[in-house]
Amino acid sequence: MEVKNETRVTQFILLGLSDNPDLQIIFFLLFLVMYLLTVAGNLLIMITIYVDCQLHSPMYFFLSHLSFLDLSFSTVTVPNFLVNFLLQSKIISFSGCIAQVFFLHFFGGTECLHLTLMAYDRYVAICNPLRYTTIMNKRVCVLLILCTLVGGLMHGCGQVFPVFQLPFCGPNEIDHFFCDTHPLSLLACSRTFISDTADMINTGAISIFSSSVLFVSYAYIISTILKIRSAEGKKKAFSTCASHLAVVTLFFGPVLFTYMRPPVIFAADKLISVFFAIVTPLLNPFIYTLRNEEVKKSMKKLGGRKVSFLHVNTN
Repeated sequence: MEVKNETRVTQFILLGLSDNPDLQIIFFLLFLVMYLLTVAGNLLIMITIYVDCQLHSPMYFFLSHLSFLDLSFSTVTVPNFLVNFLLQSKIISFSGCIAQVFFLHFFGGTECLHLTLMAYDRYVAICNPLRYTTIMNKRVCVLLILCTLVGGLMHGCGQVFPVFQLPFCGPNEIDHFFCDTHPLSLLACSRTFISDTADMINTGAISIFSSSVLFVSYAYIISTILKIRSAEGKKKAFSTCASHLAVVTLFFGPVLFTYMRPPVIFAADKLISVFFAIVTPLLNPFIYTLRNEEVKKSMKKLGGRKVSFLHVNTN
């Protein structure tokens, strides 16, 4: 719908999580600590897997890419929030807001597909262990990663294009701490039925595809594990899947609640957004490292190398 005699909005105001100055300071310190831990944890996993040749397998290749996605996903929203607090500014330009929406859904969609890919990797490893290295060779792994990136790119474009077409002529206050499709739709000065429908179809398509692959993969995985005779074998097989299932639950639950519905504001929306945009990328490295002995051993060896290197230099 064409809007005439109206001034197009060129910037938005992010209202944040609270108007209370004391709470704002608490949120700033909390987000700062969480983001620094997210950066440190995910970088440590990527460096450990890159340095240790024993971790150069498909499973850890996918894990390092997940860490990259978690770090990128968190970086889309948190630094802007921290900078705005330090500068005492809540303003974000129109182009900056649209860019934030795109990258949020690009990395989010890519991570959604990547978690699905990791489920398929576990299916091949447990259900076809003798053919695992043949099926999941380096070329196939790289190709699958590229497919998730292309899927994420399509999802990001599919989310941002309908919003970009909406006319914004005021008000320009976004009741959130980052730009997203639902808060922006509520500010449009025309009907948003088409964009809202496109949003739900886009999110629904990637969610249905991922959920179907996850369900089928784990149905076969559980069936195969139950056929293993040794208790130790069952325990090891379940252990390799438990971390992935925990990450899938932490990521998919809040995301489905947020995007698989019309743009209606709920009191819990901001808290849930904090969870999937900040808390989940922070928890993922701990979930994988605390349950994975090989990664913990590699981290200890990496720490030992640094200590030896510093000792040699000081002497």
